[in-house]
Amino acid sequence: MPDEASKAVVRRMHTPGFVTRYFVGDGIDIGAGGDSLAQWHEQFPAMTSLKSFDGEEKARPDILGDAETMEGIEDESYDFVHSAHCLEHMHNPATALGHWWRILKPGGHLIVIVPDEDMYEQGVWPSTFNPDHKATFTTADLPTWSPVSLNVLYLVGRWLPNGRVIRIERLENTYRAWVTEQAGRIDQTASSVTEAAIEFVVRKGLAPEPLTEITHAEAAIRSVAEGLNVSEEQVRADLDDMPDPVEPDTDENHQADVDELEQFDREDE
Repeated sequence: MPDEASKAVVRRMHTPGFVTRYFVGDGIDIGAGGDSLAQWHEQFPAMTSLKSFDGEEKARPDILGDAETMEGIEDESYDFVHSAHCLEHMHNPATALGHWWRILKPGGHLIVIVPDEDMYEQGVWPSTFNPDHKATFTTADLPTWSPVSLNVLYLVGRWLPNGRVIRIERLENTYRAWVTEQAGRIDQTASSVTEAAIEFVVRKGLAPEPLTEITHAEAAIRSVAEGLNVSEEQVRADLDDMPDPVEPDTDENHQADVDELEQFDREDE
């Protein structure tokens, strides 16, 4: 599966979001190998910087390390995290995905490509096209033919807390089913243009504030403060300055007022 990040460039340039929203700020490319997204910085000009991360020295990464643990990378370090065809090489893909999520800043995007098990492995396990693959991926309902299949929908829902799925796409536009039908099992990703994969983009939300019990009065004050764009203390101070409410008239006082008005009317006549 050569140069998978490069294969995706033209498609991503013409897909809303990648240029203006996802590849924005400081990023890290996990498992970049010799095909780092950084070489396409002109196509994604909103990238401020991009570090390549890989476990092999021959790839000459900016950061050498274990992609499954991301040891040494601090929490919430990057505006976006990108990985193309690395997750399938992890012994525990869910653990790896959790650590990739850990180093992403709130508000940032996780962008990942993994091979689609039906288009790539094509019903055979262990993988005959890449024996280092340790998992297969699908968007179909489980169980599938693969004994190590992982559903992408489950992964992003279970292992990416407070995440909002922006897109999940089965990349089949350049995959030619007729080639497999006529030639039998063949690795179409050996082509310089063919993708046989699944891509998902997930945005990391802000951590929700813990719920606390408040009185109805406090809730009203908070609502007024937000509506007027002032502090809650200002609302409380204004309430303290208000005059005490007038006590309602008793029946006796009300009748006295009525008698006085009637007397006034008689005199006026």
